[in-house]
Amino acid sequence: KVIWTVLVTILGYASSLPVGDDSICTAEELAKYRIIFIGKWSQTAFPKQYPLYRPPAQWSSLLGVTHSSDYSMWKKNEYASNGVRDFAEKGEAWVLMKEIEEAGEKIQSVHGIFSAPAITSGTGQTSTELEVHPRHPLVSFVVRIVPSPDWFVGIDSLNLCEGDRWMDEVSVDLYPYDAGTDSGFTFSSPNFATIPQETVQEITCSSPSHPANSFYYPKLKILPPIAQVTMVKLKKSQLGLSAPFINLPAKSNEIIDSVS
Repeated sequence: KVIWTVLVTILGYASSLPVGDDSICTAEELAKYRIIFIGKWSQTAFPKQYPLYRPPAQWSSLLGVTHSSDYSMWKKNEYASNGVRDFAEKGEAWVLMKEIEEAGEKIQSVHGIFSAPAITSGTGQTSTELEVHPRHPLVSFVVRIVPSPDWFVGIDSLNLCEGDRWMDEVSVDLYPYDAGTDSGFTFSSPNFATIPQETVQEITCSSPSHPANSFYYPKLKILPPIAQVTMVKLKKSQLGLSAPFINLPAKSNEIIDSVS
């Protein structure tokens, strides 16, 4: 009876422990993906204060990492690291890359870093390849919105593994985030450090609730996606081939224009 009680207690405790997103990945050893980032930041979809010059609307380079659940590049409702702050505010990647490297060395939580070129307009696409591993099946990345105080889009810990297989393709609509390190309301706001620093928050059509906010559209229920990312698993015959230019179908809540 005592042994049974102890066993039940242990099992109950184990069931209450958090399970990492990558804890049950039993897929083949490695998988490679083509990641395609598509900017949808058009003047038609986002007419308010749309940056036309000095500089015009554009996207920074994409910086990402494949990792385990022991590492987090950024997370909603948590404080941005110094590296994410520098990237979101200025597009500088050195500190963020150092943080990623240190995490990989200390706890073996990082499998690889990947990057894709910047996009010199609000609409357009860029791409690169990444590699995931059963112990590192998660993908995270950031792309800075240019110009902006500290705004970015990205993905936090997307799991490409489903049990014993890698997903063939996944697409995610992206919305703007505020890194919580600069208090500017508009795309062209001067530097105004947020003291004390706030947590990373999604920017919506009603939050921050201030008429000066560049994304403030009180008549909308939801912002249209400002970008989209698609990850396509590469077959062995496709490895090393150049990326195809693709046009992805629009979601129902998106304002479609001829450019995007």
